[in-house]
Amino acid sequence: MASSRRTFLYTLSAAAPLAAQTSKDTVRLGFIGSGIRGKQLIDEFMAVPGAKGVAVADLYDGCLQRAKEQLGDTIQAGRDYRAVLDNKEVDAVVIATPDHWHEKIVLDSLSAGKHVYVEKPMTWSLQEGPRIIAAAKNSGKILQVGSQAKTSALTAKAKEIIAGGALGKVNMIRMANHRNSSEGAWNYPVPTDASEKTIDWPKWLGKAAKRPFDPKVVFQWRRFWDFSGGVAADLFVHQFTQMHELMGVQAPIAAVSAGGTYKWKDGRTVPDVMNSLLEYKEGFIVDVYVNQANGLAPRGIFIYGDEGTLQIDFRRITLIPEPKESQAQEYGSINFPKAARDEYLAKFANETRQQRPEPKEIPVERGQTHNWYFIDSILNNKPSRENATEGHYAAAAAHLCNLAYRHKTRASWDPATGKVKL
Repeated sequence: MASSRRTFLYTLSAAAPLAAQTSKDTVRLGFIGSGIRGKQLIDEFMAVPGAKGVAVADLYDGCLQRAKEQLGDTIQAGRDYRAVLDNKEVDAVVIATPDHWHEKIVLDSLSAGKHVYVEKPMTWSLQEGPRIIAAAKNSGKILQVGSQAKTSALTAKAKEIIAGGALGKVNMIRMANHRNSSEGAWNYPVPTDASEKTIDWPKWLGKAAKRPFDPKVVFQWRRFWDFSGGVAADLFVHQFTQMHELMGVQAPIAAVSAGGTYKWKDGRTVPDVMNSLLEYKEGFIVDVYVNQANGLAPRGIFIYGDEGTLQIDFRRITLIPEPKESQAQEYGSINFPKAARDEYLAKFANETRQQRPEPKEIPVERGQTHNWYFIDSILNNKPSRENATEGHYAAAAAHLCNLAYRHKTRASWDPATGKVKL
């Protein structure tokens, strides 16, 4: 998408140089999965001083060739990601595979002593999160989840505004995402050379059920439950990650969902329109939806409080204060006899009625990129800026939405125990 959330956030957080005085070391990266997002990650990490790409693994030969075009013909390139893990020169791996491979590759990478950057969603299922959290903790390595809004300057500024009390008590959050195009619905083109000769189909399927070779599945895998979590795991997770950071909360405790495949009658098993409503124990609800059959803005996050509203889109923050409530109730007193009503309203004759204040756009300075923070954490021994626990809870919110959708019921969840009630 030319105007994708990821592109906007990357632009907003335009790369600033890694502080040269803090370290002179280099982080040598191995890229596992170099498809569309993998290609972007190679470019983004190569823009970060201190990062060097030395290896790549992908199950489609065309992606390997393109990675060589980015990093040079001398890099290690092959289909087996374990060869990347066996490479002693690789300090850290960047994982951008289909979701159903994330857990296996993350656990193998940590076991091999590598730092890990894994694209969101961190997990394909709710049960995988605790296993990754435990492995990351035991490894002593940096694990950072790739949801760029988590560390953006825009998010930091919005968080500051909310913490400062400008919105009063937050009671509702609405998160919207519209995209009405074949590309926005993941109907990506299939390369002409895609075949079982150029793609390791059995390995690509991984733990998914066996099925006949279908190149559309390889390049449009987000359309199928076996390999992804659909709109929730791809698009809700970005916003859950950002919203959790803004509000300083951990995870939802319940969700209900509705939706369906209303436009893209192309064999997909995931919905193209989905709306979920979630409850948070902190005392607010979240209404989140994706519409792949309508491109109308506004998109972004709207945070509603009893004293104001904050609108956060891809490049700006807008604060809309609530007007001061009038004490005089003209509508509520129309049933009074005239004399009684006149007497009542006279008590408020000197009251100045305030109209809704004009929205105020909040300026945001540029900050570092999400990729920069991963390299900085490794070089300078700093905590991950989006650790496994945070990645788990953001993905879990999406999984909860999907459980409610697929079971057509309210899904309740205890984040402490991991127990789900349907």
